[in-house]
Amino acid sequence: MHSMMRRRQVSAAAALAIVAAAVVGIQAAETFTATAAVSSPKGKAAAPVTISVDRFVSDADRDQVMTAVKTNDQDAIQKALAKLPDVGFIELAGRRTPIKYAYARPTGAGRLVTVVTAEPILFLGGAAPKAKPREGFNVAFALLVLDASSAGDGELAPAAKLKVDTAGAIVTEGYTTETIRLTKIARAK
Repeated sequence: MHSMMRRRQVSAAAALAIVAAAVVGIQAAETFTATAAVSSPKGKAAAPVTISVDRFVSDADRDQVMTAVKTNDQDAIQKALAKLPDVGFIELAGRRTPIKYAYARPTGAGRLVTVVTAEPILFLGGAAPKAKPREGFNVAFALLVLDASSAGDGELAPAAKLKVDTAGAIVTEGYTTETIRLTKIARAK
């Protein structure tokens, strides 16, 4: 009886260790490289971008951010994000912007990774060569659609307003009408 109980304890401990290892694996640091490309009637541009995630936020942290985003108060959203610890960075055009929110959720054959900063990366467009800040566009947002090998594509809004759609997902209003596509996303080795 004692040996059977001991085996159950060892089996339970082993199962717990496997689950913990899986969770740690999901939370492990990851760096992605991509090309940020934009096209407009005035021209085309492309630049390398690096998205480095030290850790993904917990469901509790996600709920806290989602509560702020649901207010549609862009200043409150920015302040809530600014209070969070840095969980990585987005590097574009030689400038690193701290990531405050990184959340990954599984999809059929991969993952959907959402990252948000508490400040804009840059102001692109706005019908001016050196576009200036506009009220409320005080965060940046990136969405990575990854396959099972962590490759894929996505979008980047380097200056955006955030809100929640009817399905409960974060959506953006971009500073510019041009979409910045993230292409050739790959996990850095």
